[in-house]
Amino acid sequence: MNLWETVKVAWEGIASNKVRSLLTMLGIIIGVAAVIVMIAISAGTEATIEERITGLGSNLVFVTANFTRGGPGPMGQPGSRGGLVYDDAFAIAEKVKGVVAVVVEQWAEQTVRAGNVTLEDVAILGTTPGFPSVRDMRVEQGRYFKQEEVDQKQKVAVLGHSLAQELFGDADPVGQTVTVGNTKLTVIGVMARKGLVGDVDYDARLYTPITVVFQKFTPSMFARVMGDRVRVIYVKIENRQAIEDTVQQIKLLLAKRHNVSLEEADFTITTQQSVIETQEATTAAFRNLLAWVAGVSLIVGGIGIMNIMLVSVTERTREIGIRKAVGAKRRDILWQFLIEAMVLSVLGGLIGIALGMVGASVVTRIEPRIEAVLTPGIVLMATGFSAAVGLFFGIYPAMRAAGLHPIEALRYE
Repeated sequence: MNLWETVKVAWEGIASNKVRSLLTMLGIIIGVAAVIVMIAISAGTEATIEERITGLGSNLVFVTANFTRGGPGPMGQPGSRGGLVYDDAFAIAEKVKGVVAVVVEQWAEQTVRAGNVTLEDVAILGTTPGFPSVRDMRVEQGRYFKQEEVDQKQKVAVLGHSLAQELFGDADPVGQTVTVGNTKLTVIGVMARKGLVGDVDYDARLYTPITVVFQKFTPSMFARVMGDRVRVIYVKIENRQAIEDTVQQIKLLLAKRHNVSLEEADFTITTQQSVIETQEATTAAFRNLLAWVAGVSLIVGGIGIMNIMLVSVTERTREIGIRKAVGAKRRDILWQFLIEAMVLSVLGGLIGIALGMVGASVVTRIEPRIEAVLTPGIVLMATGFSAAVGLFFGIYPAMRAAGLHPIEALRYE
């Protein structure tokens, strides 16, 4: 009996018990669908994380402040010491080789008014002139503020794209005045649309010189002695391959300025790649956990296939005896039941792939922030996995069928 005839006989055996065959495939269907959904969402999440982090800018190093107990702290809060000050940024820009630009940020939240429009809890971001280039943003109208305006604490503002629309509608904001808290700022520019990066809406922010934020929105009684505290400094590196060397230079410089050892540093330095790797490691751990759950479902499905195939061998014992009596060889019977088990598994796998694709699409629609990425590799892997399950769990029933003696099989009632 050739392969096509063997497949045909196996298919007839499956089709003769449609409901039982469908129930047998159910474990495989659920397992494969779960694998497809989880891998697609995991791949999409990793791609989204990388895109969002790189969307902050390219070749960035993040210098963040660590605070320890003991003395006057950031923004005038007693009981802590250590961290970064505004002058650290100038030192990095002047003394570290390979640095293209340095940006300092300080945050505040204020009520913003323009005409009859009042917006509460608007994010006020104090920055320096290199912010657009370092953070991969551009000015759509007007201009960004200059270093002279930062040094002179000029009360100017650049509006995020959506913030400008909320405050001024279709009118041109440039040259207009907005009141931030109790301080009037002159609008000199509007940023191009940036959208969400992570959970931050860059279009809803107001950008102003960091010195204005220090003076008006986060005043500190210790600033004259210790310097204006900042929580993060962004450093743009010229050459990606030189990032590690540049990071080491920054560490040594800041440790010397703060009079601390590298082991007791009051700052932390991370790179974009390390942030991406940390996020991906977290995603991978979660994916592996769920993959084990899906794997258990596939194993249960495989056991179900083996169980039904053993029942099928028992029910068709006389059929096996007749086939052997008319000339069917041991390998013909073996392949008949093995192919039947594999067809059940592969068919269940294909249905599971289809359901998995639909499930991934539904998840994306329900939660737009979750992006599912389906690749041919995922489909091929799921198909191969389901075929392997059918092959593994179909071997024993097939060998049992092939090992039946024809005379005893014909006598079976």
